[in-house]
Amino acid sequence: MSGQQRVDGTAVSGASRAHAGPDLGAETGTRARVARLILEHGPITASLLGERLGLTSAAIRRHLDNLMSEGLVEARDARPVGRRGRGRPARVFALTGAGRDVFVHGYDDLASSALRFLAEKAGPQAVAEFARHQVDELERRYRPGLAAAPPQQRVRLLAEALSSDGYAASAGEAPAPGGGEQLCQHHCPVAHVASEFPELCDAEVEAFARLLGTPVRRLATIAHGDGVCTTHVSPRDISSTTLTPEARPERDTGSKRHNRTPRPGGSA
Repeated sequence: MSGQQRVDGTAVSGASRAHAGPDLGAETGTRARVARLILEHGPITASLLGERLGLTSAAIRRHLDNLMSEGLVEARDARPVGRRGRGRPARVFALTGAGRDVFVHGYDDLASSALRFLAEKAGPQAVAEFARHQVDELERRYRPGLAAAPPQQRVRLLAEALSSDGYAASAGEAPAPGGGEQLCQHHCPVAHVASEFPELCDAEVEAFARLLGTPVRRLATIAHGDGVCTTHVSPRDISSTTLTPEARPERDTGSKRHNRTPRPGGSA
């Protein structure tokens, strides 16, 4: 049966078709690969996209222009690393909110409405309890593999586990002074809901701290408009740390706390 498809090639159901974004047309395969790579790696240059996909500069520019004209991708100035030299900053390409929506598998409105109802009837603490319950299964599945691994490998293994669940995660050394590691999630299936209910993000960070056995700190979230969910993993005593339920994440006191205000039309 023919029908509209998401950028990843999966069929869009009637219930979620209204939120699926523009049809990618005859070039769905190549453009899907371009969009998927941007999703998985975050903001990325056109030259690196062409190198990863084996496309010429002209070809990659054509696909990027088409994606930008449809509102799925936007161009930004790259953030400087260290001292910036003369000349224009490099241009990178990132998915827009609409671009991420094409990858989302629906039911955001229903989930937001249900959590709103729960908060009204049972209070905010019920939402926080629900959020912790939601990550319990993820934590239960990840814990055996992480517990058996050396501490220095846990962040990488956590990123691999998250990627297998659709979060397009990566791990590396933290660029900030003080060392540590950085866990990046380039896709968040519940970003729209989490923008109204940050308890979902809080519960996830708490689970990461317990799984890694060291304090962690959330630096950025897709739910609040950042391109990537970024979590800093503390290096403190990581070589001798064991996994304990008592491990708790650090709070980023400088981060923004958004008011729980429903979006126009009641969507998250």
